[in-house]
Formats: sequence, C-alpha cells, structure tokens
Amino acid sequence: MEMTDDMNSRSDIKMDMLNGPLLMKILKFAFPIIMGSVMQQLFSAVDIAVVGMTGDSLGQAAIGANTTIIALFVNFFVGLSVGINVVIGNYIGSDHKERISETVHTAIMFSLISGIGILIVVELIARPILLLMSTPSDVLDMAIRYLRIYAFAMPFILVYNFGTAVLRTVGDSKRPLYALLAAGAINVVLDFLLTLGLNMGVTGVAIATSFSNVISFALVIMFLIKETGHIKLYPRKLTINGACLWRVLKVGFPAGLQAVVFSIANLSIQRTINSYGATAIAGNAIALIFEILAFYVVTGFDQAAVTFTSQNYGAGNLLRCKRVLVITLLAAVAATNIVNISFILGRHFFVRIFTSDPEVMSVVFLRFKWVLSLQFLICSYEICGSVLRGFGKSMIPAVITIFGTCVLRVVWVNTICLDYRDIIYCFVVYPISWVVTGSAVVIALAVSWRTVKINKGITKKPL
Repeated sequence: MEMTDDMNSRSDIKMDMLNGPLLMKILKFAFPIIMGSVMQQLFSAVDIAVVGMTGDSLGQAAIGANTTIIALFVNFFVGLSVGINVVIGNYIGSDHKERISETVHTAIMFSLISGIGILIVVELIARPILLLMSTPSDVLDMAIRYLRIYAFAMPFILVYNFGTAVLRTVGDSKRPLYALLAAGAINVVLDFLLTLGLNMGVTGVAIATSFSNVISFALVIMFLIKETGHIKLYPRKLTINGACLWRVLKVGFPAGLQAVVFSIANLSIQRTINSYGATAIAGNAIALIFEILAFYVVTGFDQAAVTFTSQNYGAGNLLRCKRVLVITLLAAVAATNIVNISFILGRHFFVRIFTSDPEVMSVVFLRFKWVLSLQFLICSYEICGSVLRGFGKSMIPAVITIFGTCVLRVVWVNTICLDYRDIIYCFVVYPISWVVTGSAVVIALAVSWRTVKINKGITKKPL
C-alpha cells in the first residue's frame, strides 16, 4: 500500500521516495552518481596523461604505485558512508526527523577527525608502505612525495564523501555531481599549469589533485549549510554523538571492510597476472578500464537501492521495498549489458585507443570474453546486498561477499592457477565467484525478507 503521509511534513525532502512511481525517480537518482563516478575516473586518467606529456614515465609509475594504497583508505570510508544513507533514510521513512540533525553533525565530525587521522598515519608510513609494495627504487622517492602531498587532501575527501551521502538521503544526487565536475575542471587546469607550465612534474599533479578535493569539499559543505531542512549543517553544532555514530558504523563498517578485503583479493589476482609478463599486465590493465566504467553503472543503482529501501523500510512499506529491488536489479542488468555489449562490439576501435600491439589486444579480448561479457552477474549480489543494507542487515552481504568473492579468488589463484599455467584461468574465476556470491546473497535476502515479514512491526522503528 502506498504511503499517504502529509507531504507538507516532508517539505525538506527533495525527492519523495515513499510515494508515486519509482522507475523515473530511481533513474533520476542513479544517473548523476554514475556520471560522477565516470568523470572522476576520467579526471584521474588526465593526471597520468599530463605527466606522460612531459615524457616522465617514472612519474607515471610513481602515481600508479599509489593507486591501490589510496583506494584502500578511501574505499573503506566510502563503505562507511553507506551507514549514513541507511540510518537517515530510516529516520525519514519512520518520520523521526528530529534524529536526523544529530546524525548529520556526528557523521561530518567523524569524517573530519578520521581524515586528519589518516593524514597523520600516511605521513608516518608513506615510505614503509611503498617499500612493502615493492616500489622500484628509481620511483620510490617520487612516489613518497606524491603520497605525502595527496594525504593532505584526505580530510577533505572524507568530508566530501560523507556530505555527499547526507545529500543523497533526500534524493539530491545532482549537486554532488556539480561539485565533482567543478573540482575536476580545476584539477585539469592546474595539472597543465603546474606540471607543464611550471615544470613541477609529479609534485604539480599531487598539488592540483589535493586542491581540487578542497574545492569539492567546500561546495558540498556550502550546500549543507544553505539547506533549510533537517539535513542543514550548523558548524557550531559539530560534535560526535556516540549512539548516532554506533548506528552509522553498525551498517557502514561491514561495507567498508568488504571494500578493503575486495581490494586485497584483486591484488592477489594481479600478482598472478604479473607473472605472465608485460604483455599480460598491459592487456589486463586496459581491459580493467572498461570493466571499471561498466561497474560504475552498477554503483549508481546500488546507491539507489540502499537509499530507497532504507526509507520505505523505515515507513514499514515492504511491498514498495520489493518494487525497489525489482526495478533497480532489472535496470542495473539492462544498463550494464548495454554498456558492455557496446564495448565488445566496438572492441577494435576502443582498444586501439590504448594499444596497437596485437599480443596485448589478444589479452584484452580474452578478458572481454570471460569477464566483461558476464559482468552483469555482479548485479545479483550488489543490488540484493544493498537492499539488505537498507534493512539494516549490513553484515550478511559483507560476510558472504568476502568469502564468496574475495576468499574464493585468493584460494583459486593459489591452487588452480598454479596447476594450470594459462592466463584464462585468472579470468574465469571472476564469473565463477559472481555466480557463487550472487546465489548466496539472493538466498540470504529471501530468508531475511521472510523474517522481516514475520516481524514487520519493527519496520516502524528507527534503526
């Protein structure tokens, strides 16, 4: 049954997720997130490209050496921010708006403190962690310099991501995109000015990237301060409420942990692929570009699933939660297939943008066949997992994904790939792990749904 609450009591909500048709609202919510992720990836590529224009291949390697390290920190806190979507969404749905403000201020303060903490830690461990990653000696000093400069942006990056999560709880996914586009444009301009104009090399790129993150941070904070509803930010009220923080972390920590373990598992596969030589490394890296772009399509609907579900679960409308699941799942599968099939059909054109080496291209096409063409399978555990998180059950999809995807892949590359020395076995583990994980998460969702139905009275209470 559709909710018929007085809309005047929801005047501060930019998108009413509790009433009316869902498809167009979900598309309107997801599209800016997809575009923002794609643009962020393209802006990152510009950093490497600009350094490449100077002929500094060691500088490019220095930036590349830090990619995984930075991703581990950032992805963990992006996972944590999912807790904000769920908790505030539940408060909106259950009409406990008085609790939203303290959650917003707790989340922003926590992200600021965490960012400062990461800044200090990275400054202290920059050299040891890069040595642990076997960074070549001729790249090490530049890589350390880049990482230490980049670390100054961490407080701004974390606040931006948590602030963005707050805005999305009321359906506002457009303004975070605008902030990202503005910051990205400034990053590109500064890349050319500092790196090419002032010949600052990697240092120039690091400064440009850090400053652009300050811009996106400032814009999101400005958006929150200028709000008139319950998510309005009052700087003087920034504090940490223990109970609020616990509710956010209870949902967000498993998602953050999953992101970290996922990255570690992929490192294990990458290490195996590296053993096949430079051609395999290059081909795999090029194929990953297309997979990442397609994955961003899934993340947009992923965010929609968790946000729409959390609000409707808080309102006790399980029928609408089911509709959210069906629409986001079908839309994610359809959109992912459209993107990936386009890449596959135009593979010769797209891949030639990056290489003309026939051996490298053969590796790319092989990965296209076994991974890209089947990437729609990830929608099963990503979307269903987001619905579970919307119910406040974040640990279930995290544990299943860690074992079904991450642990399975690590075991596979250390057993099957050792016995069968063909790179194809590094690729087939992806669809196998997707089927295993997807099946388990779907079953977990079905079981959890029955529990929610039996105890549906709890959906009227905030998390």
